[in-house]
Amino acid sequence: MNDSFGGEFVQTQAGQAGAASGSKGEGIAPVLIKQIFESSEGAFKLWNLSFGLVSISAIVRSIETSSTKVTYSLEDHTGRIDGHYWLEEGNASKAPDVMIDNYAKVYGSIRSQGGNKTLMIFKLVPISDPNEICTHILEMLNARYSAEAFSHVGSGMSEFENTDQNTESTNTAIGLDSKQQMLLNAIKSYASDEGISRNQLQMRFNHVNKNEINEILDFMTAEGHIYSSIDPDHFRSTE
Repeated sequence: MNDSFGGEFVQTQAGQAGAASGSKGEGIAPVLIKQIFESSEGAFKLWNLSFGLVSISAIVRSIETSSTKVTYSLEDHTGRIDGHYWLEEGNASKAPDVMIDNYAKVYGSIRSQGGNKTLMIFKLVPISDPNEICTHILEMLNARYSAEAFSHVGSGMSEFENTDQNTESTNTAIGLDSKQQMLLNAIKSYASDEGISRNQLQMRFNHVNKNEINEILDFMTAEGHIYSSIDPDHFRSTE
């Protein structure tokens, strides 16, 4: 599982994505269409985690092409939503090559137009393997439960930030200050064999400077409190 909670994404139209985004969020959340309609305005949220983009696996029910964009009607077993793919210089030949009544994997950001939710599509690719549809549902479930688990870690950190003098003495005894111990507790408590990612820690502790978090991770790695797991940006506790 990567930082997006499942799914590979090669960003196209990156400039449009950055310009269109009005709220903070990182990574991609695999979702069902029903979740999009139930989401609040701004970045899509799972518990206390925000995501700039979402991905769905849906059947393409219709395709309408204009001079500036292609509009797709997308449907899964929970609902139907329109997605808009903006054409580069009005060139329809560069539109995604998908067929009506076939499945596609869609990546985009959520927008509200006239009170209706739509998707601003940044990537759309046909699905040829039915296993990819099942995989998407599993990724969606994993994202939901991982976000919930991470939220519980956050609650634990709130309690830690208000710890008494005895706990502070324990932190000092193992050579860690309060911020270092705060990150270590989060890493210890994260229930995943892959470990918690650097980006997840930065989202959870957004009140701590990003460079400071990186320095703390480097320090605790060098001291043997944590180690990198599946890649240099995922960490587990040595305890």
